[in-house]
Amino acid sequence: MSDSPAVLESTGTAQDAHTSMHTAGPVQRIRLPNGVPVWLVTRYAEVREALSDPRLSNRDRTEWFDQGALSPQVRSAMNTSMLRIDPPDHTRLRKLVAKAFVSRRIEALRPRVRQLAGDLLDGLAAGPAEVDLIAGYASPLPIQVICELLGVPVEDRTNYREWADAFAAGLGAPVFPVQAVTDFVTHLHGLVARRRADPDDALLSALIAARDEADRLTEDELISTAFLFVVAGHETTTNLIGNGLHLLLRNPELADHVRARPEELPRAIEEFLRYESPVTGASLRTATSALNLFGAEVAAGDLVMVSLHAANRDGTAFADGDGFLMDRARNPHLSFGHGIHFCMGAPLARVEAQVAIGDFLARFPRARLAVDADAIEWQPGLLTRGLTALPVRLAG
Repeated sequence: MSDSPAVLESTGTAQDAHTSMHTAGPVQRIRLPNGVPVWLVTRYAEVREALSDPRLSNRDRTEWFDQGALSPQVRSAMNTSMLRIDPPDHTRLRKLVAKAFVSRRIEALRPRVRQLAGDLLDGLAAGPAEVDLIAGYASPLPIQVICELLGVPVEDRTNYREWADAFAAGLGAPVFPVQAVTDFVTHLHGLVARRRADPDDALLSALIAARDEADRLTEDELISTAFLFVVAGHETTTNLIGNGLHLLLRNPELADHVRARPEELPRAIEEFLRYESPVTGASLRTATSALNLFGAEVAAGDLVMVSLHAANRDGTAFADGDGFLMDRARNPHLSFGHGIHFCMGAPLARVEAQVAIGDFLARFPRARLAVDADAIEWQPGLLTRGLTALPVRLAG
């Protein structure tokens, strides 16, 4: 095999409305599928600046995605995670969560992630020669990991996956999955009550116990933080693993490159994150006052969406932004966000992707796509990007 860097030119299949608007200017007025108007920021420099702009509030107006259909109780339980608030409340909450979500807890999970991945790979090997890697591998692994980290009982994990999937698919859609989200929040309330009465050594019990002098997480903050961890820890990592495997399997020379040089996998994963961002857009911001946003006159109360996917493909920030470069030396992608809301779960996502992709490639060296590459479909979704299925023939 050649020693030259592995390079993949864009086929165009990853282009969407985010990236196609690069040439139209850094900010455009668009409507979401449910009719809600937003300002869309697409260029790297402007996206990075917008993510740190204090005039754009993260205090979420849930009516943009649920059209007022959620009950006030459910809405309150969803809107108090650190993703949906601003300083000083954000500073206080992130500090409390960080006390429980420590790096040693994440790195200590690596052997367990490998064991869970191995069990799933064993199941694939024992089954039919053709499998769907999303349903059989990329999706069940992250939900098992995040639920085990939180302390969600095994018998509830399928429901958690279905609820998280429904929520992600419903963001900005014409019909929002009110019942699924309500059931999700209701179950989390019950789980917090059980863990408060009978704590274990998992993350949810640690969050319940986390204190900063006399301060601690409120009930809504606990529910909202657990909700965020499940949705972000499952959906986005599923997409990272699935999108990465898709890129490798539709380009077997890249898969062979990683098999021969496994030490390059962490860098390749950073390029997966940039090239096929598992999160296409950050949570919507609200303008706290009228402002000129990169030439656009934004009114107080207007919603602003920043496109991480478009920023990551911006040719002014990345040489050959629409091409995949395995050993890209400089890769300051924005897939985990930027600024005070930078994703706390980034280390866990990287661990899971390294294990899941590396172990699959080693276990199935002859794996190939089972359908034509152009037949593979992407899920509908406003803020996430992932495959509906990834049909693979394990024996090549």
